[in-house]
Amino acid sequence: MAETPRRIIVNGVSGSGKTTLAAQLARRLDIPHVEIDGLHHGAGWKQRPEFLDDVRALVRQEAWVTEYQYADARPLLLERADLVVWLDLPRWLSLWQVVRRTLRRRWRREVLWNGNVEQPLWRILVDREHIIRWAWTSWPAVAERIEEVRRTRPGLPVVRLRSRREVRAWLRIVGTPGRPR
Repeated sequence: MAETPRRIIVNGVSGSGKTTLAAQLARRLDIPHVEIDGLHHGAGWKQRPEFLDDVRALVRQEAWVTEYQYADARPLLLERADLVVWLDLPRWLSLWQVVRRTLRRRWRREVLWNGNVEQPLWRILVDREHIIRWAWTSWPAVAERIEEVRRTRPGLPVVRLRSRREVRAWLRIVGTPGRPR
């Protein structure tokens, strides 16, 4: 890649580290990170009515990094992206990370977007969309999104990172003058 990307989407299953990587990229490249969950979730975990308008405003900007989530937002993000980063970590690792994160958030009663907190843990037994169940069941769809990217934007670079070691190594060279992108 000849020039540094300025509009980046990070693809991965829940718990893979999308938001963490997006924030690191934003700092490294000195571009804004917009956490797409913050745009999406309103009170009571409902989609905010302004969500797609906010995504449209985001993609009109010259530089941004965000997570590649939400079926209705993905085409808008993909149309303007310069780079896709695919966190293709082992399923067990992503699951471990989402379980650990969910337990921590629930235990601490961390307030997330627009006043939301993680559901009680027993909800994993009855809610098909509980974040831990979602991470497990949606894992195959993440690779399918990349196939869609390749069909829709065949020339768009995709960086596939399969381990934490690869993530760290790639981050070391991103944005470094004279280094490959």
